Amino acid sequence: MDLQINGKRALLTGGSGGIGLETARILKDEGVEVLLTDVDKHALAEAKEALGVDGCAADLSTKDGVDAFFDEVGTKFDIWVHAAGVTGAKGDPLEMSDDDWDHALNIDFMSSVRMARRLGPAMCDRGWGRIVFVTSENAAQPYPDETVYNASKAALLSFAKSVAMAHSDKGLLVNCIAPAFIETPMTDGMMEMRADEMGCSIDEAVESFLREERPYLVLGRRGQVEEVAPTIALLCSNRSTFTTGANYRIDGGAVGSINV
Repeated sequence: MDLQINGKRALLTGGSGGIGLETARILKDEGVEVLLTDVDKHALAEAKEALGVDGCAADLSTKDGVDAFFDEVGTKFDIWVHAAGVTGAKGDPLEMSDDDWDHALNIDFMSSVRMARRLGPAMCDRGWGRIVFVTSENAAQPYPDETVYNASKAALLSFAKSVAMAHSDKGLLVNCIAPAFIETPMTDGMMEMRADEMGCSIDEAVESFLREERPYLVLGRRGQVEEVAPTIALLCSNRSTFTTGANYRIDGGAVGSINV
């Protein structure tokens, strides 16, 4: 399918691996000029070489970092996919420290707010823009040991809806996708830690996690980035011009409630 975005310019955060990298691959194939950014300079260099696209390393967890990034690359982007994020500290929700909260909120939520303030107005002025935020199943179905992540992603979902309601009439369409347990470097790290704690293999850690922690994930496996990125690309396109303020679950059934 021709997504009708040939010649557009896209910025992808968290672009060096996983969902961001696969989305960049699709957008490039559609004729989009892609700029990747990531805090990991080495991984970013490998991603740039692999795709043959531009890239700029940046720490987007602070206002100064965001400002420095846009001072370097400008704000002339038609498409912005925000895939950067961390799971943050885990444990008893009543024992999370201020540092735990600050870490998750600054990376998963405030980076989105700060970047949107720079990119959104320019998109509105041009009368065309697409923003896709990567939220999570946790925004709809929180897990008690992932409280800082739950709250950060729920805040991001609410923010995205607010921006969509305020500015979609100016041509800026804002949507979210909510993946669950996708095979990415982030979940690889989670499963490696689980395997170490349990004294088992990665495959056994994944199997026990699905059985014990994700009972509604009826497909019984981790999702693949190739199963997520096409939906993001569609939301970035001229094929989804009547979609804004939505949150698409790509979760293998992991969220037990209906999506209303």
